[in-house]
Amino acid sequence: MNRRRGLDFRRAGGRRKISNVVWWVLSAIVVTLFILILSKATQIEPRPSIPERRYRHEKLVEGMNMTEEMLSPTSYARQVNDQIALAKAFVVIAKESKNLQFAWDLSAQIRNSQLLLSSAAASRRPLTVLDSEPTIRDMAVLLYQAQQLHYDSATMIMRLKATIQSLEGQMSSVTEKSAKYAQIAAEEVPKSLYCLGVRLTTEWFQNSELQGKLAKRSYAVASKLTDNSLYHFCVFSDNIVATSVVVNSTALNSKAPEKVVFHLVTNEINYAAMKSWFAMNMDNLRGVTVEVQKFEDFKWLNASYVPVLKQLQDSDTQSYYFSGHNDDGRTPIKFRNPKYLSMLNHLRFYIPEVFPALKKMVFLDDDVVVQKDLSALFSIDLNRNVNGAVETCMETFHRYHKYLNYSHPLIRSHFDPDACGWAFGMNVFDLVEWRKRNVTGIYHYWQEKNVDRTLWKLGTLPPGLLTFYGLTEALEASWHVLGLGYANVDTRVIDKGAVLHFNGNLKPWLKIGMEKYKPLWEKYVDYSHPFMQQCNFH
Repeated sequence: MNRRRGLDFRRAGGRRKISNVVWWVLSAIVVTLFILILSKATQIEPRPSIPERRYRHEKLVEGMNMTEEMLSPTSYARQVNDQIALAKAFVVIAKESKNLQFAWDLSAQIRNSQLLLSSAAASRRPLTVLDSEPTIRDMAVLLYQAQQLHYDSATMIMRLKATIQSLEGQMSSVTEKSAKYAQIAAEEVPKSLYCLGVRLTTEWFQNSELQGKLAKRSYAVASKLTDNSLYHFCVFSDNIVATSVVVNSTALNSKAPEKVVFHLVTNEINYAAMKSWFAMNMDNLRGVTVEVQKFEDFKWLNASYVPVLKQLQDSDTQSYYFSGHNDDGRTPIKFRNPKYLSMLNHLRFYIPEVFPALKKMVFLDDDVVVQKDLSALFSIDLNRNVNGAVETCMETFHRYHKYLNYSHPLIRSHFDPDACGWAFGMNVFDLVEWRKRNVTGIYHYWQEKNVDRTLWKLGTLPPGLLTFYGLTEALEASWHVLGLGYANVDTRVIDKGAVLHFNGNLKPWLKIGMEKYKPLWEKYVDYSHPFMQQCNFH
């Protein structure tokens, strides 16, 4: 029994020794692993070398300027780029010569060369010999083949000249078509305006009360029509809405609207509509007096007295303006506009005959907006001149030689080519001096001399420049601001302007009008009027 106990005891002691050894080994392994982890942690924390290397690389990238590399005469990038430019020219010639395979080969090599330059630009390092030598060699072989095909410099120049001439011809054709379409758009009568004329004419003939109202009003203000102490304005137009804007804007900006008298002259077609509009709206004009006439009622206006009416009866003139077949299309379409023979356009030269009792008149075109009081115009001293107008020889506007044919001896001997031009659209006329100097007779003289259209081509301004030569007093520029129908005008000039003129093709009542200037005109349009709404004015 005792012996067995001793044996058991010894066995228990042996087991204890073995377990102690195992524990020591495990502890040593754990300590070793801990030391290794700590050492790795100390290596990861600082990381000083990676950012420094990246920073040095970035400095190197920033140092290589690809633009300078392309311009350097010694760089391979410059050589590759020059080859691409030459190859592109050869591609054009190869296509024109129907050598499509060669053109395709050149195009493929151009893409390879462009890819090489793109990779150099992306990596921000200059091209080396090893990088560029294969590409430069392959392109050089193709360029040599082009020379063997006689795609030399002389051939290239000749063919490129032919290409340029062809393109210029195409551009000229497109420009001419564009001018024609623009002119057609400018001359069109909008459907809404036509609709308004029809409705107003119908209303006039169906509404006897409206006719009676206008007749009663006309009788009450008859004495004002010849009163020279009042402010008299005239407008010659067949455009009802445009004329209404001129009258409305003048009335709203006048300090004494009860002293303002408007003399409107239109044609037979629009006479009833014009009377109808102003009869319906006279209560909104702040006391402004409006007279409406038609030029067909002027007995003195006949072909024996008026050169324009005489020219209208001439077959050559009719062919020039209305068919356009007698000069093989050499004359630009804008010169062939029949409106330049319209009596409403030329009536400005007969103002003393139209208003025989008046002494002073302010003429306004129908494409203007009045935004200041104009009463001061009637007290301006014209210094015994007939016409008061704003000169237009500054900046983009022209002198006499821009409007008249100075190769003609009659023009050359009578007028200074550098004389300063002026504008129709807002003019002050001294009708007393006009009659005294027989200005209408001067106009007739020059109009008859130009029956063959050799003195001038376009419109009423050239004969106006001749007629009022030496008889025009310059007005301060802010009285009449031009260009809102074709040009950009300084907003400060617009703000100071008394009369804003939408001269040019881009009239504010047309879709092609300049959007940024339309609000200046539209704020005087009565869009709430029932007829305006029915005719889709907006």
